[in-house]
Amino acid sequence: MKRLQICLLFSLLFLSYACAQVSSACYPRSEWCVASEILMHTPGQELFNGVIHPSAGLFEDYFDVDAAAREHKNYIKMLENNGIRVYTVMDVLQEVGIDSLIMLASKVLTYDVGGIKADVDSVEMYRQYVLSKMSRADLIRCILLHPTVKLSETDTNTGYEAQYVHEPLMNLYFTRDQSITTPRGHVICRMNSSQRASECDVIELCYSHLGLAPILRIKGDGRLEGGDYIPAGTVSFIGCGMRTNDEGIRHLLEADAIGHDTIVVVRDHKLWQMQMHLDTYFNIIDHDLCTMVRSRLEAEPGTPEYGTCDIYARKPGSDKYVLLKRDIPFVELLQSRGMQIIPIDYDDEMHYANNYLTIAPRHIMAVGGQSESLKQRLESAGVNVEWIPLESLIDGYGAAHCMTQVLKRVCK
Repeated sequence: MKRLQICLLFSLLFLSYACAQVSSACYPRSEWCVASEILMHTPGQELFNGVIHPSAGLFEDYFDVDAAAREHKNYIKMLENNGIRVYTVMDVLQEVGIDSLIMLASKVLTYDVGGIKADVDSVEMYRQYVLSKMSRADLIRCILLHPTVKLSETDTNTGYEAQYVHEPLMNLYFTRDQSITTPRGHVICRMNSSQRASECDVIELCYSHLGLAPILRIKGDGRLEGGDYIPAGTVSFIGCGMRTNDEGIRHLLEADAIGHDTIVVVRDHKLWQMQMHLDTYFNIIDHDLCTMVRSRLEAEPGTPEYGTCDIYARKPGSDKYVLLKRDIPFVELLQSRGMQIIPIDYDDEMHYANNYLTIAPRHIMAVGGQSESLKQRLESAGVNVEWIPLESLIDGYGAAHCMTQVLKRVCK
């Protein structure tokens, strides 16, 4: 009886599904529409501090910084070979107005005067003078490295000496996280980790330069990260767990920033780092095909792996969402929509098999090195897979999906 109720509910909610597929190049309504523009960041010098203590850098393990950059550039080439326009953060920062760079660099260059008796106003004037003299390349370095100069006085030489501390944006290459792209437009997130907060400023500047001014920025106690958001036709899936909280989702709904009439909040009860975002254990390949890690797919009710979801909807002509259903079994919801679910076994999950990027219906970019059984399941479902070598980059706790923010898709 409960299964029948779910089916009836979603028959109504997805009635307009076919209409949503007819549009031109636009903000993505569906994860399976053809990707046309993507924002990425090839990691550079800012990554080094992260790999010398991986856990503190929010990484899984040490990896070679230069090898990671080569893998990333190869990934970009593979996307471009599919006709996708890839913007990189560095290319955008090379084009933005110098005043904008100075303003952003000024927020992160710190002179710590705790060890000197100098006039604070004079020190600030000196800091602003240095910023005004910086080249574009050094302003960008400043933005990515977040330097702090800890000053102390001395009787020799110039009268000053210093210690230099960096708080670099080592996770910036996961460009999925700092924003979400909804059918309404771009939303700047609020990161769960304070060390990643400034990444959002960089991404917001990139959007503004590209003429894609964000429609909302999450503030206050709200937390929202892009790996928890997946658009799917006439519905948006939003994970709520380790990195995204109810307050962040409430902010999205109250601002009417999504553009779908139905929102499915997927509740994560496990709270495990390897499954930190929705896209680490669930992903979508086509309107009727998705993947899920086997531990979640076959979980028993009452266990941490058993996924539930809450359904919000709004009446036609209204901008207010109301809670329709609570604690719906997530797997049953997907099946009621007619979705085939391909299971991903543990060893493949640990190799980030679920964190692929869908660039067209049944066409994905996925981490290479997966099992033959998974390859056969995908092939049997008619999925075209381009396997990407990402052996270094995945040690940062993310893969092909995490490294891309799809700005536009063509929905036919």
